[in-house]
Amino acid sequence: MTFWAKDISGFQVKKRSLEPPLHEQLEYLTPNDRFFVCNSGTTPSIDSQSYTLTVRGDSIARDLTLSLADLQAMPQRTVPAVIECAGNHRALFEDVMGQPLNKRPHMTELKWALGGVGMAEWRGVPLKSVLELAGVTENAHQVCFSGSETDSPEGLVRVPIPLAKAMDEDTIIALEMNGEQLPPDHGFPARAVVPGWVGTYSVKWLSDIEISRNPFWVVRNTERYIMMGDLWPAETYAPANGELITEQNLKSSLALPWPAHLSPGAHIITGFARAPSTPINKVEWSDDNGEHWSEAQLVGPNEKYGWTRFQFEWVASPGHQALMTRATDSDGNIQPETIPFNNGGYMFNAIHPHPIIVE
Repeated sequence: MTFWAKDISGFQVKKRSLEPPLHEQLEYLTPNDRFFVCNSGTTPSIDSQSYTLTVRGDSIARDLTLSLADLQAMPQRTVPAVIECAGNHRALFEDVMGQPLNKRPHMTELKWALGGVGMAEWRGVPLKSVLELAGVTENAHQVCFSGSETDSPEGLVRVPIPLAKAMDEDTIIALEMNGEQLPPDHGFPARAVVPGWVGTYSVKWLSDIEISRNPFWVVRNTERYIMMGDLWPAETYAPANGELITEQNLKSSLALPWPAHLSPGAHIITGFARAPSTPINKVEWSDDNGEHWSEAQLVGPNEKYGWTRFQFEWVASPGHQALMTRATDSDGNIQPETIPFNNGGYMFNAIHPHPIIVE
């Protein structure tokens, strides 16, 4: 059985998700057919002519039923933004920190390496415009998205966001991706894009938006996409089992296989750095376990919700080597040297050695 619409050649299959090798990312924007897929169910087939989006709740003046044509007729906004799974880099907890993932009771089977991330230009209707059309009221507290999967293990995929984030002009109902109609695996005909936040909030195949004066408690903010472990006692965060994950974090990744195999001599090494909602100020690299750092060159766009490419020349000597990178954003935040383990394997962004075999 095929769970996806796209050609999966060259992807690593991880349950119903697809991870492309980051080292094959050559440009600023990720091509639609090479963008990672994080699905909990099968990509649904949705007819554009019969598609409707329902907007309802106890904190709006009127319920709405919008067709795809209705959404297309509204003013559109383009938002360049990274979408990255909260579990991207999960494998590094094991490979770098020595924390065995398969022995953790809350660990998911999606052991992402470096490729659970992609960069696109999203175009669609600001969610704020739809909420204003419905007459959102002052007592509104949260906005909950629902997807259209029919076979997700968690049932209906539902994810709430605070009203303030919903009313941000850059939070959109996307209809296009990189200048094309949304591909089926990426949410056709409409998806949420919540820039700067982890990917679970950018719900695909959007079918329903509910606005309420009360908080929503669903699988994805009580059991998944939360920080669990000794540092996050469940009783402190009840009814959730830990601290909610919202914003992405500051990180950098080398666009190399893991481990990489290189010949001796000079090489141009590239990578990608990103912060939740601010440009990158600089990226540094080290080949001596962080004893000395040199500044890399930033290449191409460096936008609020995007990533920026970086590159540097490295002269490789024979043997087992390692390169490290650290990013600093325009607010002065620096990528951390270490981070605590959590039982979900989420949000790994520590400075880490990337193994390279020079032969």
